[in-house]
Amino acid sequence: MQMRVLGNTGLLVSRLCMGAWTFGKDRFGLGGLDAAQSKAIVDRALEAGINFFDTSNNYSFGQSEELLGAALVGKREQVVISTKVRSPTGEGPNDQGLSRHQLIRSVEQSLKRLQTDYLDVLIVHGWDELTPPLETLRAMDDLVRSGKVRYVGGSNLCAWQLAEFLAISERERLPRFEILQAYYNLVGRELEHELIPLCQYKQVGIMTWSPLGNGYLTGKYRHGAKGRRDIPMFSNFPPMNLETGEKVIDMLELFAAEHQTSTGAVALAWQLANPAITCPILGAKNVEQLEQNLPAADLRLTAEQLEQLNEVSAIPLPYPNWMVEFQNQPRLG
Repeated sequence: MQMRVLGNTGLLVSRLCMGAWTFGKDRFGLGGLDAAQSKAIVDRALEAGINFFDTSNNYSFGQSEELLGAALVGKREQVVISTKVRSPTGEGPNDQGLSRHQLIRSVEQSLKRLQTDYLDVLIVHGWDELTPPLETLRAMDDLVRSGKVRYVGGSNLCAWQLAEFLAISERERLPRFEILQAYYNLVGRELEHELIPLCQYKQVGIMTWSPLGNGYLTGKYRHGAKGRRDIPMFSNFPPMNLETGEKVIDMLELFAAEHQTSTGAVALAWQLANPAITCPILGAKNVEQLEQNLPAADLRLTAEQLEQLNEVSAIPLPYPNWMVEFQNQPRLG
């Protein structure tokens, strides 16, 4: 499997990242995999050449980290592990957020659960309106200097929030976010408006969560079929235009037949053709689901196919993006 550079570093990660959100206690209908099932997925991912694994301290109440760590015993030096901090991990007032208190405590707990001495990538799981970004970055700097964390990143941030973290890091000479973990797929392309240009300008990598729209782009929910989106909490999460989605899936099925692969693999290949995307994060409840998506790593869509997918899934530009594009037409020729 081909490798890509993580942000503006020398660290190489696989074109596909294996997500561990399905590992552990079933939460909101998201997972429920036991140790044997989790290890089978990890082993197949490793066999396929995946060296990048993503989890979070709040997935399955911490059990995701435990099961991932157990599955990687004896293989730690072969892989890159990212985990996250910010979401609630307990009932206490300080059991969430990005304070120095929570970051240092959370990393210590994650290291134990993952059975490792260091985290390759520590990602803040979102913006914390109570904690100054400088406090968060100084705590991350201490963790990097101690050897417990090697690189840092962000997730679910607005463009101005990511820009603020990057500016403070540059001004204070602190570790900067090398990766952004964000929602992006053929039925959710808002990332293109502000965050992708910012990440390209600042050489920040992007790893995408839910690259298949929580399974929607595999076609399993089409025409009103039952599934995870029937769970009240996820009835429209992530939000998507289902009318457009049906047209997208029609095209995915057409191209999948032409390439003799799955619709999911085609949707992932569309992302991988974008140089701004470091890697999509795969989620799987069994090895069979993983097998359906692995061909994406070597699938090359034609320029015409990419153009057609871009056209059918396009969303209107918001302001000021459409004005910027309008004003720069003469300069761009």
